[in-house]
Amino acid sequence: MSLAQQPPVQESPEPQIEYVDSCKLPMPWATFQMHGFIDKATGKEHIVLTLGDVGDGQPVLARVHSECLTGDALFSQRCDCGAQLETALQRIAKQGRGVLFYLRQEGRGIGLLNKVRAYHLQDDGADTVEANEKLGFPADMRRYDLCLPMIAHLHIKGLRLMTNNPKKIAALKSFGIDIVERIPLIVNRNPHNIGYLGTKVKKLGHMMPVDKE
Repeated sequence: MSLAQQPPVQESPEPQIEYVDSCKLPMPWATFQMHGFIDKATGKEHIVLTLGDVGDGQPVLARVHSECLTGDALFSQRCDCGAQLETALQRIAKQGRGVLFYLRQEGRGIGLLNKVRAYHLQDDGADTVEANEKLGFPADMRRYDLCLPMIAHLHIKGLRLMTNNPKKIAALKSFGIDIVERIPLIVNRNPHNIGYLGTKVKKLGHMMPVDKE
């Protein structure tokens, strides 16, 4: 299928999040508890990593992180995702308490193979927003209502959210989630992602300084 022959975007069904099970997950910084959830509406599997008592009623240091295989697992320098994931986990470990929601929303919701197509368009000069739109997708298809049942299951009352994205904060607040503080997460600025980060600021409203390309 060529870049110009993408199927029309279909609206995702309402999430039906169910808790599956929990286990210990030793990591370089601490041993987290990993909680598995499945969205029965889409079949997608999500996880939440917690450290310490997150259900004690006090606001929790948190990161809501959407999957980025290229950045999280393959060390891509085209984005800042992998560095944000690692830094968030390090900060939680240092504090001894926190939560990380890992949502399977690759490429801002367009999926891995469409992300490859989007990267091809970026190689040819499009920015990250233009690439998604040329493929027939909105700039950002992620949804954050997925977090609601997970937060309820873990008895979390408020988040101290590590993010640069005001739209993420607004979306979570619109679902009744208490965001008591925003903590900047500005990491891994490098020559390969200056344009990408600049587009996130200029077109997606992220709160970061802008470097010249």
